[in-house]
Amino acid sequence: MRTALTIAGSDSGGGAGIQADLKTFAAHGVFGTSAITAITAQNTLGVTAWEAVSTPLVVAQIDAVAADIGADAVKTGMLANAGIVRALAQALKRLRLPHLVVDPVMIAKGGDRLLEEAAVVAIREDLLPLAEVVTPNIPEAEVLAGVRITSVEDMRHAARRILELGPRVVLVKGGHLESPESIDLACTVDGSEEFSAPRISSVHTHGTGCTLASAIAANLALGLDSREAIARAKVYVDGAIRNAPGIGRGHGPLNHFWRATGETQRTDSSLEHG
Repeated sequence: MRTALTIAGSDSGGGAGIQADLKTFAAHGVFGTSAITAITAQNTLGVTAWEAVSTPLVVAQIDAVAADIGADAVKTGMLANAGIVRALAQALKRLRLPHLVVDPVMIAKGGDRLLEEAAVVAIREDLLPLAEVVTPNIPEAEVLAGVRITSVEDMRHAARRILELGPRVVLVKGGHLESPESIDLACTVDGSEEFSAPRISSVHTHGTGCTLASAIAANLALGLDSREAIARAKVYVDGAIRNAPGIGRGHGPLNHFWRATGETQRTDSSLEHG
């Protein structure tokens, strides 16, 4: 069985962070492990408090997993501060962990900041050069690239600038653009490709970024190339949003097991009518 390690924050509401990552790994048939970087108190309405885990403890978690279970892919999310980012980069190089997917989490869905300013520099300088795929949304891409994004062409320009920082693939997510289609743009040294899908009107989108990045990591762990990993992850997230359980009074979570749930519902229906 393939394994994947998520290095991210804990979401007490269960919709994003470590919790979303582990559900996504499981939904892909990948055994998930974790190193928790921060504890957040949050629900669908927002983040009320958070506190970073000590850097030595973060590294100890990574070392413990790598020494015994290993990892066929690694996904990072909320990293909290520069100390954690730099120590993580050193650990990844020392342990030679493969297929790193970086979700450069900076701000929560409700607008709460989840990354200290100094950590942005550390992500640019220390972590992105190690990444196979980096998955910024538009506000994150603007910070990493230092440019304003208001169009798909701006996304392409920003992706190229981020690519210069070292990742092999830059996937800029276009969910913040106003358009009938939701367009994500993947950029490599060989060119760029748009992944588009009809925009889904829903408030139940908490954890979409975490879920997309962890789905990409799971697919890489399963042996897919980056393009196919991204394409399949997009389909998975689309279904998870469309089948959201409708939990909470704010930005609700996705249904990470929508494929299994759908199969169960169809089976139940066939039994009722059989």
